[in-house]
Amino acid sequence: MDSILKEVDSILENNSSRDQKLKDICVLLDREIETFNWTGFYLADPNEDRMLVLGPYVGEETDHTRIPYGTGICGQAAETLDTFVVQDVSKAGNYLACSLDVKSEIVVPIMKGDQFVGELDIDSHTLNAITPELKVLCEKICKRLSSIF
Repeated sequence: MDSILKEVDSILENNSSRDQKLKDICVLLDREIETFNWTGFYLADPNEDRMLVLGPYVGEETDHTRIPYGTGICGQAAETLDTFVVQDVSKAGNYLACSLDVKSEIVVPIMKGDQFVGELDIDSHTLNAITPELKVLCEKICKRLSSIF
């Protein structure tokens, strides 16, 4: 996990755009974590209050390009500012299905100070894929990301 964080730090230090950095982090996580099957970012829409807009991602296309706060796991994370780990999405009443293959999900808010700016969303085709170590890793990555917003 430390090597992934070091690579995240390297990505954040390069001169590419914010969106390219986010995309590079998606690629890194997709490559390094076998159970991650869709890795992406939803960003707070600067033009519409309480709306998430799909940002850079790696994985299958999704119909969920805009999600209101409070809707689904992503919207719930935006509303509460809490990390959500769902080990079995079939048991989550508010899950927005992106793919029938998705079995578990983690959503981690990204804060710049006390302002919500976006979130990391990861889907897995494996039940119970989000270990405590992966949760901590994702939260550490999101803390580092505040520097680019």
